[in-house]
Amino acid sequence: MRVGAPDESLTRFSGLAAVTELVDRLGMIDRLDAMVGPIKTRDRGFTAGQVLVGMAAVQLCGEDFLVGLDRHCADTAGQALTPVPRLAATTAGGLARRLSESQWAAVETGLGDVHTAALDLLTRVDPDRAAALSAEVTIDMDTSDVEVYGRRKRGVAFNHQGQRVGRPHVATWADASVVLAADLGDGRDDPRASCADVLRRALAALPARARVGQIRVRADAGYFAGQLTRACLFADVEFAIGARRTAPLWRLLDGVPADGWTDAVDMTGAQVAVAEYTPDWWPATTRLLIRRVRLDLDRSQVSGDPRARRRRTLHPEQRALPLDELAEADAVFAYSFIVTNLDVSTGTKAAHVEHWYRHRTQVENLFRDTKHGAALRHLPSGHHAVNRAWMWGALLAATSTGWLHHLTATRRDERLVGHGVRGGQAMIATLRRRLIAVPARLIRHARGLTLRLPPGHGLLAEVLARLRALPHTP
Repeated sequence: MRVGAPDESLTRFSGLAAVTELVDRLGMIDRLDAMVGPIKTRDRGFTAGQVLVGMAAVQLCGEDFLVGLDRHCADTAGQALTPVPRLAATTAGGLARRLSESQWAAVETGLGDVHTAALDLLTRVDPDRAAALSAEVTIDMDTSDVEVYGRRKRGVAFNHQGQRVGRPHVATWADASVVLAADLGDGRDDPRASCADVLRRALAALPARARVGQIRVRADAGYFAGQLTRACLFADVEFAIGARRTAPLWRLLDGVPADGWTDAVDMTGAQVAVAEYTPDWWPATTRLLIRRVRLDLDRSQVSGDPRARRRRTLHPEQRALPLDELAEADAVFAYSFIVTNLDVSTGTKAAHVEHWYRHRTQVENLFRDTKHGAALRHLPSGHHAVNRAWMWGALLAATSTGWLHHLTATRRDERLVGHGVRGGQAMIATLRRRLIAVPARLIRHARGLTLRLPPGHGLLAEVLARLRALPHTP
């Protein structure tokens, strides 16, 4: 056997054809550029939308750093399939540093136009699913730390764990699995300081028809702030926010009667109760929702280490007890507190609100996807603006996969079947393996391009056919 010369008609990433088709159908680059405006004096070269979408494309291909743009350029056949060909790392970094603060804010406005276009397409493809997405909207807000190691990196700082980090602060449309608004802070930034502004921007990025329905906000205890709840009140938005386990809340817990507990939904050994609690300057309809989960010491559900995280969820009277004394207690519960202005007037309603709030982990799933599927686990540049562009590349990659799922998934027995494991929505890593990172030969013939795929890789042809069947957006 002989090894021949490299064949430039071969590419490792034939699935970029589907990514390019989706970007074109949504008009993603044009809509971003329309809002951001020019970033150079001369009307030539790459635009802001092309830089961000180009970074998203290489992250979908599995590249971890800016140099991946150069490796991507070396794929001759792949350049005919990618949404932004010939974007070099130095060019992308230099252009990202040109964006002003107002232009970064305009990225969210352009992204909102992309969501509107995607929802319009979904209305034509599956009106029932589009109506369901618009009728009840859930906005999740959260932060995630990205550890870096360069001492000269700008826009990063040490967090409470002693790690030098950048801190993306993201608001997502949970049901659509797409991003609405985002900031890139550092390890000292408190999300409570800017959460009301992020919420307002997230609401502005929602399509108009989605803003008409019921909108609810979920956030963890890091967002326990009156300004967020007042922003929700003024915007006619309902909220559920985690509360820290402070002494006043433990006293309220002690006042809950024994018959005031209701079994939680889809959670074994869990119960919920409601107490009257309205912090100062919070909406008058605010109530405290309490969840307790019975712990089994025989199954080692409680650690003997008093510093363990679960120990902090125990009642203060049990928290410091050794395991042998805890075993003598009638029951050991882990407690969580949630403040909400949703309707919790009955036990059944309270149980359903807690069940809905429990799925706040969807935003953590999106962070996992942007870090382990895309490349938000790195902030590859020493310049904050370049890292901000890299963050938006990862978030656009996750947003693209979200809309790809909704626009190309099929229905089977009243169930939405996607391209992931067990027919769910595919994570980026799964989508890369099954759809994007498929080797193929690109053939040019009769002024057209033909992809020759290996046997057993028919998903790309199916997805391309469904995307091309979508009507063009104006």
